Amino acid sequence: MDRTGRGTGRGTGPGSDAATGRALAEELLEGCAAAVPPPGAGPDVWLAFAEEVRSRAHGGRRLPVPAPPALRLCHPRGWIREAALAEPDAPVELVAVLTTDWAAPVRDRARALMEDTLRAHPEATLRAVTPLALRLGRRQRGDWILERFEDALRRQAAAAAPWWHLPGPAAAPGGTTAPAGTTARVLAELLDCPDRQARQFAVRLALTGPGRADALECARRAAAEPDPATAALWTDAALAAPGSEGDAVVDVLLGARIPAVRAAGVTALRRADRAAEGALHLADSSGLVRACARWLVGQDGGDAHGHYRWLVCDPAGPSPYAVAGLAECGRGEDTELLRGLVAHPVGPVRAAALAGLRRREAVVEDSVLLALLDDPAASVAREASLALLPAVRRLDPSYLAERLNVRGPLHVRRAAFRLLRARGGIHALRAAVALIDDWHPRTRTTARTAVRACQWHPAQFDGEADTAELAALLKRSAKLFDDYGLGLRRGRLGLKT
Repeated sequence: MDRTGRGTGRGTGPGSDAATGRALAEELLEGCAAAVPPPGAGPDVWLAFAEEVRSRAHGGRRLPVPAPPALRLCHPRGWIREAALAEPDAPVELVAVLTTDWAAPVRDRARALMEDTLRAHPEATLRAVTPLALRLGRRQRGDWILERFEDALRRQAAAAAPWWHLPGPAAAPGGTTAPAGTTARVLAELLDCPDRQARQFAVRLALTGPGRADALECARRAAAEPDPATAALWTDAALAAPGSEGDAVVDVLLGARIPAVRAAGVTALRRADRAAEGALHLADSSGLVRACARWLVGQDGGDAHGHYRWLVCDPAGPSPYAVAGLAECGRGEDTELLRGLVAHPVGPVRAAALAGLRRREAVVEDSVLLALLDDPAASVAREASLALLPAVRRLDPSYLAERLNVRGPLHVRRAAFRLLRARGGIHALRAAVALIDDWHPRTRTTARTAVRACQWHPAQFDGEADTAELAALLKRSAKLFDDYGLGLRRGRLGLKT
């Protein structure tokens, strides 16, 4: 994450946009007047920046003198915020934030200033503030700014050339560059904005604008879009536009990264009189695409199940997705074939076979599944542990506990921990305490959460453990509790607090 704020989105971690905004606010409060989000910073940077400055100042934090304009615009006192709006260099993003201010004088002055800014510099203002306006629109008094920006963008869209003549996405599938168009305008820039919500907003405006959509351009944008919801808008527009049955449109959809877009391309093969190609997508990595391919093969009079069996028995080796597709067909005669694939030399194929057997609720010997917990492929160990969950009560807890060694493979440790947690009781508590210092963050967090959630009542363990063992486990995990929480749990065990 750099100081431009173009990072991983909302969040509280050190690499999030919100964390960047809070860090800049802290620098500003320490006297660094230049510590303001730079042009192009994401909306979450500005929102976190304004909130942090106001909360810290409201909490009695001593402010630098003289206070820079950005600090006064976020000041907890309304008359100071109102006066700061008269500053000629007030950041337009902070002015936008103040259009939703709780104080009416501040709010009215900020709205008047935003109206003037939109009239004087419409394109620059729309380009800089639209993502932030979409966030502010969710607030109690945010309807004003959202309506103003939507109206302004609609006027821009109506005055500009039709959107499909504007520059397309930077790169179309296959590495080819999308055809260039006329000079980019605000709406075109928002269609490629890094902010997901701004892109969705711009797509909805573009598709409801004047003229008819171009199927091929919509398909290109659907294939290049990383957000599934936005890609769905482009996909629907591509399939509804004239010429959607063309080979170029369908091929672009079939090459998309998002499964829902590929699935739409598979179903579009029928309208393009290419239903025979459905068999090529039966072993797609997405279950949605495989389901659409099976439907297409059936509509064309083919046998998807027979094709899956041919793929699985291929001497060159089956694809794990072909194995998954075979299991999805739900035929009873495939159970033995799936059992045989559990011993396949390729890990993903073994995992797909186990998942298929579990999907069909086929019986697999506990000894076979327990042996697969030590499989070198993490996906196989995971599927084996999931298959063993219904039988967790008849498993030997000591066998599972032996696999919690921190020096062992992580996936084996996680699989054993999953089963011990499902078993519950003292075995789950022992496993959780053993892993509270695990090097793997997710495993460590899960273990600590389980320890904190334990009630530490002796009756909870049905005689499986005595008070001495519970006291020892509580002592090992004492650092997870504050003084009150630790004393409460010690009291439940009958220990001196």
